[in-house]
Amino acid sequence: MSKYDTIIIGAGMSGLAAGIRLAHFDQRVCILEKHYTIGGLNSFYRMGGRDYDVGLHAMTNYAVKGSDKRGPLAKLIRQLRFRWEDFKLAEQVGSSIRFPDVSLDFNNDIAMLEAEIARDFPSQIDGFQSLCGALLDYSDMDGGAPDFMRSAREVMARHISEPLLIEMLLCPLMWYGNARENDMDYGQFCIMFRACYLEGFGRPYKGVRMILKNLVRKFRGLGGELKLRSGVSRIEVDNGKAVGVVLDDGTELQADRILSSAGSVETMRMCDDVTEVDVAKAGQLSFIESISILDRMPQDFGFDRTIVFYNDSENFHWERPDTQLCDSRTGVICSPNNYLYDADEGELPDGVIRITTLANHDRWCELPDEKYAAQKMQQYDEAVESSVRFMPDFRRYVVDTDVFTPKTIRRFTWHDNGAVYGAPDKQLDGTTHLPNVFLCGTDQGFVGIVGAIVSGISMANRHCLQA
Repeated sequence: MSKYDTIIIGAGMSGLAAGIRLAHFDQRVCILEKHYTIGGLNSFYRMGGRDYDVGLHAMTNYAVKGSDKRGPLAKLIRQLRFRWEDFKLAEQVGSSIRFPDVSLDFNNDIAMLEAEIARDFPSQIDGFQSLCGALLDYSDMDGGAPDFMRSAREVMARHISEPLLIEMLLCPLMWYGNARENDMDYGQFCIMFRACYLEGFGRPYKGVRMILKNLVRKFRGLGGELKLRSGVSRIEVDNGKAVGVVLDDGTELQADRILSSAGSVETMRMCDDVTEVDVAKAGQLSFIESISILDRMPQDFGFDRTIVFYNDSENFHWERPDTQLCDSRTGVICSPNNYLYDADEGELPDGVIRITTLANHDRWCELPDEKYAAQKMQQYDEAVESSVRFMPDFRRYVVDTDVFTPKTIRRFTWHDNGAVYGAPDKQLDGTTHLPNVFLCGTDQGFVGIVGAIVSGISMANRHCLQA
């Protein structure tokens, strides 16, 4: 049997980052991935001669070289020994939060959002600024604040008295990183507030595949092993400690410790000393994504926003649809064309609009094969119909489409329920009931590309290097 210092379950962003960090210190590391490709939720696929990102709308925590050496992006570049040029992020043009009769624009400078709030909610600007000051102590990605689990709505209401403004500010943050229905943990709110509003959005010109390519090249260059199509059937436990894993094909691998990015419920299910897993703790929120390829650039027909977060009433709807396949009352409209790319890169080859709406994983999985494809197209039409209430109508410019559902997300992530952000209850220190099995990634508490990478680094440092 092969013996490793650390086995990492999952070749998503957090797993790859943890592997690089450990390999830098000469650990023998093996990353095991059940899927045929890397990236997890932040992966990509190729169809009809085009590359499609699975999860990427934007990278949060944007920063330019030398701007903030303490920020998450600077931290990961330093810890993984990359260059800023390896990520080469282009800044967003500008995004919007659109509710009926009110729209707030924002970019990567908080001053724009402050000006928008001062215009539309003049009595709330002092409260908004005091909220910004109050949350800074909790937005350093450490996850150690004692009141991390408080209600974000409760804390916001201490500073802001206008319910509509609270709903509007929560909308992007929940869409970009909240596994809990209808509310957020305050600590998660602080992390996402900084990621989206204080730092902002960026994107590599070539999308997520550029980041994945650099991570894998670095990991393998340091001697790390990456095994695709190598799902873990079980984690072997002996005398209260993990001793290794058994793969789906029966292969046995030994390790001193295991770092899992599979999710907390999913990791517990693998442990052969656990007889019953509380699946009720799994996340419920999943998405459907409708992608439109256009015959022109979005700005040519008046859509100049990088991302639009929309909601069709004054109350933000953040919960799994109970009886419907999808809920298009709220959604995210994104155009990868609307970033400030370098002049030498030029425009992307196609105009693209991506629309994300909430979906019910169970309902999608219950569909027979002959109805699945038809329902995808019906839900595409409904998503587009919903979105054009908040943007110029682009339907006559569409030349190709694709849709991926919670079934696709489940296939890429293996999360129960196709839960994009994992379970609502996060294990902030990454520990489990076993002294040498640890969590990283979504269920450790950080989401998004930068958050996932920082999670992998932090958990590797804390649990696999200090040991």
